[in-house]
Amino acid sequence: MKKKIVIAHRGASGYLPEHTMESKAMAFAMNPNFIEQDLVLSKDDVPIVIHDIYLDDVTDVAKKFANRKRKDGRYYVIDFTFEELKTLKVTERFNPKTGKQFYPGRFPKGKGSFKLHSFAEEIELIQNLNKSTGKNIGIYPEIKEPKFHKKEGKKLTEIVLKTLADYGYTTKEDNCILQCFDAKELERIRKELKCDLFLVQLIEFEKETKNFAHFATYANGIGPWYKQILDKKVSGKWQFNALVANAHKLGLQVHPYTFRADQLDEFTSFKEMMQILLIEANVDGAFTDFPDLMINFLNSQK
Repeated sequence: MKKKIVIAHRGASGYLPEHTMESKAMAFAMNPNFIEQDLVLSKDDVPIVIHDIYLDDVTDVAKKFANRKRKDGRYYVIDFTFEELKTLKVTERFNPKTGKQFYPGRFPKGKGSFKLHSFAEEIELIQNLNKSTGKNIGIYPEIKEPKFHKKEGKKLTEIVLKTLADYGYTTKEDNCILQCFDAKELERIRKELKCDLFLVQLIEFEKETKNFAHFATYANGIGPWYKQILDKKVSGKWQFNALVANAHKLGLQVHPYTFRADQLDEFTSFKEMMQILLIEANVDGAFTDFPDLMINFLNSQK
């Protein structure tokens, strides 16, 4: 079995609040191949590691800066300087309207003293841990909402690519995979911005699964939602559509998202989910909130 890569989704987010330095350090200790960083710009153009352009579902911004929300009632990362963002307390993801924790079995909401951090700070943590441990764990950044940033007059992509270059990530040989949902932007990264990194086209909508031949002109892989790989059950056994085979024919790797031990949906156990998708569907790797469980599972297959 060729080596399948494990991507720590927002860090070890099944155990600690997502995208915190603590979550990344815990993920690093679990030995994934890559650790993910979602990237959004601050008001003063610092790439911040956070899942979304909003602050109010993972921080206490509504308490600290009550008067800084926009007309839609949301608080945006882009409206705060890096120094202001560092004053916020990060917590387990919750619904800002109800205050209810998204995954009730995870790290208790409001506990701990977690903070936001910059992309540069996280790269330094991972690179320096690689040095002190002798490991070679990669980074897997995502350009978030490039259209939104452009509308706000911000050059998120260019700033992220400069940060990557500053830390030695410029080619496919470097231990970095760059991802984005926006196909036009990812193509621009390759063709107009002449980026030579390993690029993964994330896929949200079913119609995009028809565009693989075009994706293959600029991307090295695709990141579909795992349900886009499943077809139907026949006599209790999962059948797969042609997504993985079609991608592989074009030389594209397939890294589906997101494997969660506490959100199984169609599956009876996390082990069954991994067996069906990682082994039987023959994907090349996967994003998971529980990197240790996926690593243990893959080791047991050897």
